[in-house]
Amino acid sequence: QVQLVESGGGLVQAGGPLRLSCAASGGFSNYAMGWFRQAPGKECEFVAAIGWPGSSTSYTDSVKGRFTISRDNAKNTVYLQMESLKPEDTALYYCAARKGPFARAVVVGPNYWGQGTQVTVSS
Repeated sequence: QVQLVESGGGLVQAGGPLRLSCAASGGFSNYAMGWFRQAPGKECEFVAAIGWPGSSTSYTDSVKGRFTISRDNAKNTVYLQMESLKPEDTALYYCAARKGPFARAVVVGPNYWGQGTQVTVSS
């Protein structure tokens, strides 16, 4: 059973940076990892994904050029570096994982989810 624990959320001013972390236990090798988010009153949406061991990535259009997903396989941790944050980025951010090496697989259907970390961007 894979467990995912997110951290790094908080309140940030528009235009500022924030880095989210997701520590995995029970499995990380050969898992694709991803980040999703859910804003109040909206459906959960895909944000970014990274394959195993980390050469392939995928992003939703609204964050391309501003967010970067990466992973440290020695630490079983995946990161989401967020730059130039906008109020519309405000959401509960979830880490997700899916067995297999392909980044796009986690977009289609994660097997595991974290509890989420709140990101609030003030204007």
